[in-house]
Amino acid sequence: MKRYHPILVILHWLLAVMIILGLIMGGNVLSATSNTEPQRLFYLKMHMLTGIIILVLMLVRLVVRFVTVKPSYADIGNTLFNKLGVAIHYLFYLIVILMAGSGLAIASMAGLFEIVFTGSGAPLPETFNEFPPRMAHSILGGILTLLIAGHILAFIYHQFIRKDGLFSRMWFGLRKE
Repeated sequence: MKRYHPILVILHWLLAVMIILGLIMGGNVLSATSNTEPQRLFYLKMHMLTGIIILVLMLVRLVVRFVTVKPSYADIGNTLFNKLGVAIHYLFYLIVILMAGSGLAIASMAGLFEIVFTGSGAPLPETFNEFPPRMAHSILGGILTLLIAGHILAFIYHQFIRKDGLFSRMWFGLRKE
């Protein structure tokens, strides 16, 4: 088996784009928009919808990963790095799921589902910092950003230094049995 299941490939790239957009939306766009700006509710709705979709797709991806045949783990000739690579991939799942969970907790505690999705007219909280999951959401966002940066560096290392073709396993194309 040379490649991951096509569903895993699609979910990988779809989630990559959505997670990066979610991080940008939360860390840059929402943080730069005050509660008094009319577009704040729209940005919040997009961020929340993106987070919910990411959570669902990540859980689907986890299930698909466990029930499909996949290539053996990458071997770069170093047992420690091999194990670290496997652990980091599972850490991605954990961090993304915790990130979405903390976002849902903030939304629930702040009454955002009613405010954002039903147009209740209730005011947004002055700040989300008063909600305990907010700090976790921020820390997890930082960890996720570092994991993504490391993932990109690992891609560069494998693709351009080792030239081992590892990238092709998570790209589109025919699977070879």
